[in-house]
Amino acid sequence: MTPISSGRWRLQPVDKVGAVRIGNVEVIVEPKIGPKNLLFLLGYAADPGFRPDDVEGVQHDDLLSVIAESLARHTERATQRGVLQGYVTVEETLPLVRGRIRASDQLARHSGMLLPMEVTYDEFSADIPENRIVRGAIRRLLTVPRVHTEVRRRLGHLDGRLDGVTALTPGAPLPRWLMSRMNQGYLPALRLSEIILRHLSAEVGPRGVRVASFVIDMARVFEDFLTTAMREAAANRAGRMVGQHSVALGMDGTVPMRPDIVHVVNGEPRAVFDAKYKMERDSRGVPGPDVYQMLAYCTALRLRRGYLVYAKGEGEPLVHRIVNTGPRVEVVQYPLDLTCSASELLGQVDSLVTNALTRQGEVQPSGLATAAAPIGVAALQTQ
Repeated sequence: MTPISSGRWRLQPVDKVGAVRIGNVEVIVEPKIGPKNLLFLLGYAADPGFRPDDVEGVQHDDLLSVIAESLARHTERATQRGVLQGYVTVEETLPLVRGRIRASDQLARHSGMLLPMEVTYDEFSADIPENRIVRGAIRRLLTVPRVHTEVRRRLGHLDGRLDGVTALTPGAPLPRWLMSRMNQGYLPALRLSEIILRHLSAEVGPRGVRVASFVIDMARVFEDFLTTAMREAAANRAGRMVGQHSVALGMDGTVPMRPDIVHVVNGEPRAVFDAKYKMERDSRGVPGPDVYQMLAYCTALRLRRGYLVYAKGEGEPLVHRIVNTGPRVEVVQYPLDLTCSASELLGQVDSLVTNALTRQGEVQPSGLATAAAPIGVAALQTQ
């Protein structure tokens, strides 16, 4: 944010999207990929089970409206046969014995008295972590002014349906839950609720001014999505995709680096990928700093080829062949189109994984290979 004149400022978003409202002033930075696609990236990165159809059919155009509508729809679907219930451990002070007596608490609080009793018991209730998270997200959204009236009404009805569920404490960690056969129907609502609670804040500021914000770091979202999507695409292949793989460039372990994604087979790196939401170009229009970074990764991992994966829809994959690197190192500039449908985007990631892992057979034991560029990929000599 920079001043341009008296009382006027220029706002320049840097890899972040969302909405911030302070009193009657609202600043909105819309994602170029569209709110539904952003919601899919967030949900898929949070859990691989987030299906493409989880974000289809939402008609609103702004991000908060899409999120509110999606939460209402998923929660209605999850609770249409009743609110999920489970056993919860309760600690209470009662005038009778129920469950197990907490002897140490009984002696500390009621020494020499028979009643009341400090007891612990299990109760079958709707007050379970899953419902607490969903209700917390619903109540958070109900404080946001941009939520449409009809969606607000539906969210209010769902809040009433979850009556008796304990409200979350602001700022406290989200309650832990485990995926099971019983909560399968809750998963879309749970994933979305966790996203809302992590990114959406709504509070009252100084002088009673209401402040609401929902801000997303697109670079982080893209990296998380790509890591999860590539791991899923390679699930049936040998080896595994490792996020934030640790490697050092120096012989003595100095100059530590963490490539975003490395494919490892039997403990040996076979392919390296780096997620780039934004391309940093030099004066010639070439992403020089990114290429240098990937060259360092390939050198440290003893690989002949590395992939720079850009959130950039136009263009074809481009190979930068680095001179004076013995068996010549190749850095592939690989674009992904994030504006297409969710299923098409996953198809692009699958093609990337297929292209990269197919070429692993050309890697020699030392990690260096001499294969040519793939057919149909342009080549560029990088001096």
